Amino acid sequence: MKSVTKIALLSAAIVSAPLAMAHEAGDMFVRGGLINVMPSATDNTGAGLNLDVDDNLQIGLTATYMYTDNIGMELLAATPFTHDITAGGTKVGETSHLPPSLMVQYYFGQANSDVRPYVGAGLNYTVFFDEKLSTDLDANGQTDKLSLDDSFGLAAQVGVDFNITDNLFINASVWYMDINTDVNIDGILSNAELEIDPVSVMASVGYTF
Repeated sequence: MKSVTKIALLSAAIVSAPLAMAHEAGDMFVRGGLINVMPSATDNTGAGLNLDVDDNLQIGLTATYMYTDNIGMELLAATPFTHDITAGGTKVGETSHLPPSLMVQYYFGQANSDVRPYVGAGLNYTVFFDEKLSTDLDANGQTDKLSLDDSFGLAAQVGVDFNITDNLFINASVWYMDINTDVNIDGILSNAELEIDPVSVMASVGYTF
């Protein structure tokens, strides 16, 4: 009888105990999910090509360390994005890139809140690779070669975490990245600039260690 009573009391204590929301000073947590990059490209090449860059969906991963109950630092990584490049609405090539970003974040509310909205600002470094064109843009009778320079710029984000258990939560966030790259096609458009400036939307699941 005593054992049954102890078990009942322990069960009641577990059920009635408040969830220990993460996001406290010293916590580390990761988020993993899908991130969709939606460029809003502006063609400043001056060549009249009307270049644009299409959307792409990939797997995103972030890692965050909380310095205080309200201030954290986050690193964004992802699987490589591959975007179609269009000229006047017609696909003329593609490029891949990786956009690692380092953000300083401010989390609103108390550490034990089940919902933690936040904002962040930081820096983005975008590495372009595997650029290729599939057409002859300058009518010289040969497929042109494309090169995009790496980009370094500002980034900003807003997001919110929803607590599920002691360690598990779900997240939704929106990112903006200032990505400007110099375009080189067979050396003719060297130093011409393409402003990509994507807005990215991420839905993920997080875990606190």
